[in-house]
Amino acid sequence: MLQIIDSNIHSYQLKNNNSKVELLSPAGNLEKLKIAINYGADAVYGGVSHFSLRNRAGKEFTYESFLEGIKYVHQNNKKIYVTINGFPFNSQIKLLKNHIAKVRDMQPDAFIVSTIGVMKLCKEIAPNIPIHISTQANVLNVLDAKVFFDMGAKRIVAAREISLKDIIEIKKEIPKLEIEIFCHGSMCFAFSGRCLISSLQSGRVPNRGSCANDCRFDYEFYVRNPENGVMMRLEEEEGVGTYIFNAKDLNLSQHLYEILKQDVINAIKIEGRTKSAYYTAITTRTYRMILDDFKKGVNQKDLYEFELNTLKNRGFSDGYIIHRPYEKLNTQNTQSAISDGSYQVTAKVDESGEFANCNHTIRIGEAKEIITPIESKMPLVCNEIGEIYKENNKFFINFNKIIFKNGREVKEIHSGNINPFKMPIKLPPFSFIRQKLDET
Repeated sequence: MLQIIDSNIHSYQLKNNNSKVELLSPAGNLEKLKIAINYGADAVYGGVSHFSLRNRAGKEFTYESFLEGIKYVHQNNKKIYVTINGFPFNSQIKLLKNHIAKVRDMQPDAFIVSTIGVMKLCKEIAPNIPIHISTQANVLNVLDAKVFFDMGAKRIVAAREISLKDIIEIKKEIPKLEIEIFCHGSMCFAFSGRCLISSLQSGRVPNRGSCANDCRFDYEFYVRNPENGVMMRLEEEEGVGTYIFNAKDLNLSQHLYEILKQDVINAIKIEGRTKSAYYTAITTRTYRMILDDFKKGVNQKDLYEFELNTLKNRGFSDGYIIHRPYEKLNTQNTQSAISDGSYQVTAKVDESGEFANCNHTIRIGEAKEIITPIESKMPLVCNEIGEIYKENNKFFINFNKIIFKNGREVKEIHSGNINPFKMPIKLPPFSFIRQKLDET
């Protein structure tokens, strides 16, 4: 494991060791919420219904399961923020009022809102719930930040186009205002998500939570001669098209030390409520590691990069907080909409730690790596079901038998099989079993 000590960072931390930066992770459903908490998140965010900007994730929760999630978070002494960051129509205001009242009674730790009207409504209906201003509000400067602060906002989630220099200025002018930034996840090619392509092509409104991600589609180019009406297709890679709008994913793992040293950020946020459970685990685990390492004066940049590259991604960019948009030419991926990460998840261990569900082929006698939350205690064992051993600071599992929960035994198991199978010994809840793609 690579460990590089940065003396400048270390000395800075000795002077500022009382400051705590919150790690905020996505809770796309109840399981992902629990995974985020177990893998080191200080807080999670999620929502119910179409008033959230992630309609698909909102449908994963019912009011009952969301309340269960809130209770789980609070039992673990963590926080949960409710996303009410959609842009409602007049016809929805009555429904919105009812929704605010319902989630108010669940006692979350904050509401995330995008508009001053919704903010005012939340203040009237739920005056005791703190307000966080969504990145959709496009806060880029001191003027806007101060207006929201004066209206009672506790925190702003800064626009993704903001620079670190401007964040410093905002903090200097309004020191009591909390500032949150995105550190990882999908980027929109439009300014802070202000896009109408999905509305135009499919009737799905991005700023009301139902974006179809049209910017990820492949497009064909044509030129037309206005003199004779002749239209010709431009040259492109056969069968692929051209991904002219496709933005790379944000990844600030290599720049967080520089950002944290300024002591102006209160929270870093991971995007991805609609992404996989493995994505939730790995991003949360990695950024937890970065925050903890920063306090120790340790920098394991190679390790952070390695883990985040195990995830499916569109290529990575450091966004705009370090460099201005006009200074960068590498924020778009014109080759493909998404690519596989370096690892394949082969199984996901359930909350009990005793059984797992298959995601990819698992055979007797084939070793796979086990990923667990940081600081989990991993038991080493060798029995009739299998062996768990440690090699090069990594844990591996090798099955001698594959036994389903119902007692049936097989020699191999494939994705699509929904029968849980037994672990050799109880593992940390929500562990993952994975292997390199070139080994699958």
